[in-house]
Amino acid sequence: MALQNKNYNKLNNIELSIQISLSGLSFCILNRDLNTITFLKEVHFDKKLNPLELLDALKEQFNTENVLNDTFSNTYVIHDNDLSSLVPRPLFNEDFLADYLKFNSKILKSDFITFDELLINDSINVYVPYINVNNFIYEKFGTFTYKHISTILISDILLIEKNIEATKVYINVSKNHFEIIIVSQGKLLLYNTFKHNTKEDFIYFILFTAEQLKLNPETLNLVLIGNIKKDDDLYNIAYKYIRNISFGNRKDSYTYNIEPEAEYSNFALIKSF
Repeated sequence: MALQNKNYNKLNNIELSIQISLSGLSFCILNRDLNTITFLKEVHFDKKLNPLELLDALKEQFNTENVLNDTFSNTYVIHDNDLSSLVPRPLFNEDFLADYLKFNSKILKSDFITFDELLINDSINVYVPYINVNNFIYEKFGTFTYKHISTILISDILLIEKNIEATKVYINVSKNHFEIIIVSQGKLLLYNTFKHNTKEDFIYFILFTAEQLKLNPETLNLVLIGNIKKDDDLYNIAYKYIRNISFGNRKDSYTYNIEPEAEYSNFALIKSF
């Protein structure tokens, strides 16, 4: 989904990506000519915010980080929430967007609902963006593109796994929630998102999902990406129940002025370019 302002002129080849969630913000700047990530920052909130507080936190970053106020040739916003649903393209009807969400998400009549197209598996991702954030970014930059985080995760993981026959369970870890993407023979089997307040929540939802798909924890391949490190609490409890654990790889070719914590961290943020 793109919002456009015809009066906005592209003056350079520097791009900005912003990942938005009620738990935190992430920023990344890419110099396309140099193929270099020049800025990378994560902000974690002490508590889960509401959308109004989220916008205030975003504005504060623009007030304190001068580099965010440069002129960008492209701006991307990633909406990271659990208000989304995948619909096979043959079953999709744009007149019934709310119907695709109302059975598994709490939505309001006033919510703005939109969708992304996932060409890689012929599906439509219906979701609720943070419209107040979109309005702010539009006022500030003019043209920008926005997507749901699951659109990026699913598309790029399917691309990475397109020639792999094995079944793999990808977990994209954030501060207090995670996305799970299960692929087999290059096809998507499942996408879902779960909240976790404890390490026990984390492993419970992984094992529960595996059980529903009849995947054996002794043999399944678990791939971790996002905000997780080897030997932290989430990793240790996962390894207690699942032996085949590895870390993913963004497989990007950028050079970095500010290095990410790992080759698997900031996955959606960096893959949004």
